[in-house]
Amino acid sequence: MGEKISVIVPIYNSIDCLERCVKSICAQTYTDLEILLIDDGSTDGTDKLCERLAAEDSRIRFYRKENGGASTARNMGIRLAKGEYLGFVDSDDYIEPDMYAQMMDTVLEQHVPIVQISRDEVDEEGNRLPDICVPPDSVRFCEAEEFLKDLLLHRGDCSFCTKLVKRELFENHKFPEGVLNEDFSLLVEMLQEIDGITILPGQCYHVVCRQESTTRRKTQDSFSRVFLDIVDNADKMQVLVDLNYPGLHVCAIRFNLYQRLDYLLHVPISQMRRDNRFYCSVTKYLKDHVHDTVTNPYLTVKNKIYLLLLTMAPRTVRRVHAWKMAQRDGRRIH
Repeated sequence: MGEKISVIVPIYNSIDCLERCVKSICAQTYTDLEILLIDDGSTDGTDKLCERLAAEDSRIRFYRKENGGASTARNMGIRLAKGEYLGFVDSDDYIEPDMYAQMMDTVLEQHVPIVQISRDEVDEEGNRLPDICVPPDSVRFCEAEEFLKDLLLHRGDCSFCTKLVKRELFENHKFPEGVLNEDFSLLVEMLQEIDGITILPGQCYHVVCRQESTTRRKTQDSFSRVFLDIVDNADKMQVLVDLNYPGLHVCAIRFNLYQRLDYLLHVPISQMRRDNRFYCSVTKYLKDHVHDTVTNPYLTVKNKIYLLLLTMAPRTVRRVHAWKMAQRDGRRIH
């Protein structure tokens, strides 16, 4: 017999997908668990669905709070959880029946504070999308610094949804509130306190990519703040790496360049102005790091070409890029 697991589900206007999510948790072959549904001020009737689901399974506990974002809901769940290990499932997603059984078996065998299962991504119709993170062929223990390197090279999985975490690690940490890319920040903090993470090969967590995802643009000028937060995180990572992991300096430079490339490929052209201080700081960084762009061994040739072009003529490159994307998608540019 293992230890109790608390599974925390932050919820906001999820009436069309929540039942599948919760049912997949209820169906776990590992039964010593509780399920905390934290409704972050939904307005679509999700609260009524939560009440019904809680009435159907005594392991479900339902709480409702004012809207404050997913991190506030997760942090509330952490405070209320009774389990020795914590898991997180987003309300859009669903999991395989043996996911937590596999993870707890590994906890008991290896006595590790964090176990990670691999994931896949599907669209709303259930069609498989390309893997963001390639799962290992067998169980792999990844030392903390090596895991950090994988994160910097965008090979690692920073999501807490794919992890089972010893509760003690949350005693001095919580999800940062009011920002996006919050899993990355918290995981980096925890990596400095543990020897490493054991990664399992099976893709038992299913991420559902929905059209209304926070990172998708709804209009030409809409822009998710996640692209600001990933640049801020990159700056913090450079400081952390240079202080504690100097061997990863080049990886951190690559991370900084790549995050700024992501920002520049998503910021609306209308915001690429000299009075936009954040935009100007991004372009200045590229100009100051042309040599790093050219010589960094972890950037692809395509990455380097885009970065150099964006350094020289960002607005022109973005217009051409937008035209190419529209042509690819079969849309007309007006």
